[in-house]
Amino acid sequence: MKKLAVLLLAVAAAVIVWGILRKSRPPAVGFARVQRQTLVSTLPTNGKVEPYEWQPVRAETAGLLSTLAVHEGELVAQGAALAEISDPTRATDLEAAQARVDEARAHLASLEQGGRPAEFTEIDNSLARARFELEKEQKDYEALKRLQAKEAATAREVQEEADKVRQSQIEIEGLDKRRKALVGATDVDAARARLADAQAALNAVRAHAAAAVLRAPLAGQVYGLVLRQGAYLAAGDLLANVGRLDRVRVWLYVDEPLLGRVAPGQPVTITWEALPGRQWCGAVEKMPADIRPLGSRQVGDVVSVIDNPGRELLPGTNVDAEIRTAVADGALVIPKEVLHHDAAGDWVFRLEGDHVARRAVKTGNSTVTQVQVTAGLAEGDAVAMPTDVPLADGVRVTPAM
Repeated sequence: MKKLAVLLLAVAAAVIVWGILRKSRPPAVGFARVQRQTLVSTLPTNGKVEPYEWQPVRAETAGLLSTLAVHEGELVAQGAALAEISDPTRATDLEAAQARVDEARAHLASLEQGGRPAEFTEIDNSLARARFELEKEQKDYEALKRLQAKEAATAREVQEEADKVRQSQIEIEGLDKRRKALVGATDVDAARARLADAQAALNAVRAHAAAAVLRAPLAGQVYGLVLRQGAYLAAGDLLANVGRLDRVRVWLYVDEPLLGRVAPGQPVTITWEALPGRQWCGAVEKMPADIRPLGSRQVGDVVSVIDNPGRELLPGTNVDAEIRTAVADGALVIPKEVLHHDAAGDWVFRLEGDHVARRAVKTGNSTVTQVQVTAGLAEGDAVAMPTDVPLADGVRVTPAM
């Protein structure tokens, strides 16, 4: 029993000694080494997709959607017929306008030929008879003159025949004047004006009919198509949009304090929760012109252009994005969580022998987990990780790397 008691006393004494030694031992603190590596600084954010180039397709005339030749997502060529709007009065209007043009054209042709065909024929017949009579009278006149020279006809007879010749000539001159006066220049001009008016009215009816066929304003993909065949459209109603989706614009919502890190030309990577594992790449195209509220945030709309060769990114899609704001080769890097900040600036606890010392540092680029140190530390230095043990300048520690 005495031996057992002695043994128990020895164990108790050892425990007490160990507790005293443990209590006096410096606390264990985790440390990280300052490393040199390439640091890619990124700015995570979110945004929304829209086509790189697009145009709406709107009804130019009212009516029923009688034909719908495309479906959502279909690729179409520029000028391709997408739909047709029916109007029962359109065919009647077109026939009436064409009839007015034909009538005006026929009237002008009649005037340019000298007037109405019946009057024109009557004058020509009268001219033919008068010229025949004139020819006959001239022959009689010449014959009488020869007889007068032989004293076989009197001067009176010659004069009477000369008067007949002159009378026929006057009749022919009158018929010529009547023929020319049958259609005046002003009549022809008026007829031409009426034909031009009728043609303009016909062109307007044709344009109205052509407007009933809705065509693609550019080559691209149909999206935003919500109407069905048989629906009624008023003038100006939207049928669909046609846009280029092989490249898209993504509006990136960058918080106001971070806008200073963004510049045109910086690489952008897009991800979409609906297609995990996929990435789309592009670059910043344009900086925002103003700041606006977005929920509880104040953001600037940074425009980026993203290649979308498979056309998976759809208009209106909400996406996540990373903007690569800088790349630092051979940078001194520490974990972000070791960095402290107060009124004096940025600082860390650096391991110096068996204790920590407060060390002021200057920082550069950063990522979500790391930050570049541009002054205050050297490669291989050990800096204290966050711990539950209160640390202060000069506190002794047991380092755990």
